Amino acid sequence: MARRTLILTEEQRQQLLQLRDHDTRPYVRERGAALLKIAEGDTPHQVAKRGLLKPRDPDTVYSWLDLYQASGVSGLIAHPQGGSRGRHLSAAEPILERLRQGPGEEARQEMAITDTSPPLSRWTLRTIRVSFDHFRGMTLGGVWRILYRCGARLRSGIVQQYSPDPDYINKRDNLYKVMSEAAAAPGRLALVFLDEMGYARWPEPACDWTGRAPAAPPLADRAESPNRLWRIIGAMNALTGRVDFLDDYIVGRAKVIKFYEQLSCAYPDVERLLVVQDNWSIHRHDDVMEALKRWPRIEPVWLPTYSPWLNPIEKLWRWLRQDVLKLHRLAGDWPSLRGRVNQFLGQFATGSHELLHYVGLSGQGKLAQALRIPP
Repeated sequence: MARRTLILTEEQRQQLLQLRDHDTRPYVRERGAALLKIAEGDTPHQVAKRGLLKPRDPDTVYSWLDLYQASGVSGLIAHPQGGSRGRHLSAAEPILERLRQGPGEEARQEMAITDTSPPLSRWTLRTIRVSFDHFRGMTLGGVWRILYRCGARLRSGIVQQYSPDPDYINKRDNLYKVMSEAAAAPGRLALVFLDEMGYARWPEPACDWTGRAPAAPPLADRAESPNRLWRIIGAMNALTGRVDFLDDYIVGRAKVIKFYEQLSCAYPDVERLLVVQDNWSIHRHDDVMEALKRWPRIEPVWLPTYSPWLNPIEKLWRWLRQDVLKLHRLAGDWPSLRGRVNQFLGQFATGSHELLHYVGLSGQGKLAQALRIPP
């Protein structure tokens, strides 16, 4: 971002001195003093924080500079309450509406490497500046400040929840229904969310606290070891947060069947064990469905296709990756890494209210609401 400066002629400097020293309006004297300090080499931010009788928001001083550079002394005097803020806010809605439409040809030309460069999908300060007459001739910092005043913010995007399942609504509502049934009869019914995950011996990079540059960034050290993969099948109780799991090099039909047996032993006293799961082909394999007849208490509850937001155990896997697998230092000690993963999951063997909160089964979310018993 270019540093904002102010170059004055001798006549302009004398005008500002007159305002600073003799004008009867305090706000004009203050603005004259601020601009003179900027012309002497201070940044607007320095002037705002330490150069005036009382600290100001840096955006306020920047707005004075914008006014002066646009309209001279008359601009400073004509806007006693907040400078050009009103002018920018009056243009806010058209600006925000245009931003919602996405970049156009002006933005493509600004960023194009060749004549055949494709259209852009997202805005940047540079493309905003060339696409709006309101911003032409401004620094990127000035564009940012006006966008901020208009209510525009740089925000991370989220993935739109979409399932191609034509029976999505019915399956989702059935999930809510069985969750409510389990909450109303915790002694007779148990409901668990089942899923599988895999992880590698090699750590993934992630953010971590370290020394400032030129210190080395955080290193996902792979210890010159060959990579390996490991897999887990797990189930999380929707009411207690209890986690049961089984791990091996491969989780296929045999392991899924073995895990069903493990679940049957883990819940010996319930009349029905509802197992919510996705539509992975192994879950519906003929061998698995035949083996389920050994445990008639176990009832699969099928999620809509491609709807991980309805399976909160996915967030348990995210927690595991964040706290144990990213930037781990055990690439050279495969047994210890697997042991640490199992230790993480084992801490939930008797249930956890913190886990329920983390995955969204307590609180105000829709899944949590489905577990509430009506008064």
